[in-house]
Amino acid sequence: MPPAPRPHRSYDQYCAAARALDTVGDRWTLLIVRELLVGPRRYTDLHADLPGVSTDVLASRLKDMERDGLTTRRRLPPPSAAYVYELTERGRELLPVLQALATWGAPALQERAPTDAVRAHWFALPLLRALAGLGVEGVAQVRLDEGEFHVRVGGDGGSYGDGPAPQEPDARIVMDAETSVAVSGGALTVAEGVKAGRIEVSGEGVLAKALRAC
Repeated sequence: MPPAPRPHRSYDQYCAAARALDTVGDRWTLLIVRELLVGPRRYTDLHADLPGVSTDVLASRLKDMERDGLTTRRRLPPPSAAYVYELTERGRELLPVLQALATWGAPALQERAPTDAVRAHWFALPLLRALAGLGVEGVAQVRLDEGEFHVRVGGDGGSYGDGPAPQEPDARIVMDAETSVAVSGGALTVAEGVKAGRIEVSGEGVLAKALRAC
């Protein structure tokens, strides 16, 4: 079988890290993956949640990602006529990569500039990793001042979505962005946040009970 075609831009290095960056090293690509980890998104949704990206760049990146096998595009069934983009299995494999980047980058969140955009679900990546450490499965609905998101903790690495959970969550969590940043960077564990009253937990599911028992 012939080798897969190389991306248009390549480091031309026989190195796994270089090959990975050939595919996801362009600006905006990994942030598009972050948005698509939420689930299928329309082009307009992606553009709204990627402040600063131009329409031309977003369209180009999506085209490249589809070519490289990271995303697919499909049309929603009637009565909707919209197209949505979603990650392939290959694209979803970038979840732990983004989680590691979020943990590494958390110390840089100490100061929030007046021009910094923020979306609640951007805090989901590190929280998902922190909740996975509890060793139980379940869905948690999380509320910050900036909005709501939900995470599903499971054996497959979990997932997250914007807004309220689609079903009754196993746990409801309330905290502020400062606490979420502290958890992200390892300065505060979930258990410490619950004990200190910085993280409020409600619900009777296994996940809620595990959080209160920390």
